[in-house]
Amino acid sequence: MSGRKLVAENRRARRDYEIEDTLETGIVLQGSEVKSLRLGKANIAESYASIEDGGLYLINADIPIYPAANRFNHEPKRKRKLLVHAREISRIAARIEREGRTAVPLKLYFNPRGIAKLELGIAKGRKTVDKRHAVKQRDWARDKQRLLKEKG
Repeated sequence: MSGRKLVAENRRARRDYEIEDTLETGIVLQGSEVKSLRLGKANIAESYASIEDGGLYLINADIPIYPAANRFNHEPKRKRKLLVHAREISRIAARIEREGRTAVPLKLYFNPRGIAKLELGIAKGRKTVDKRHAVKQRDWARDKQRLLKEKG
């Protein structure tokens, strides 16, 4: 993750979903949205990606109003277009429709060139039992590493 400036991370996504695949997408933003992101203000915890009108859109992502933009400000929870190749959109659409997967935003960041990017995960929902099992596995892996470190 060198050179990236992380703006927002969806930590709940890794708990609530089993991430099968990730994809880096561009995002269409207005000027005041970029300014607000540069201040590190955004919330993608309640958002998701949806395929509408042949394009991929980020829905319910909250980028707060940039106060200095005055009357040229943006709508905080507007629908934002994600920039993905048509081939990728059809692949994602197939997985969402046939396999019952969900497109969940994982991270919102600026790449080394200063362009806003969104890491999108294709995920399968977890049930409560699966969440407990994942926590148990993670705890055991941590304990195992600790034991190996003490022994070695």
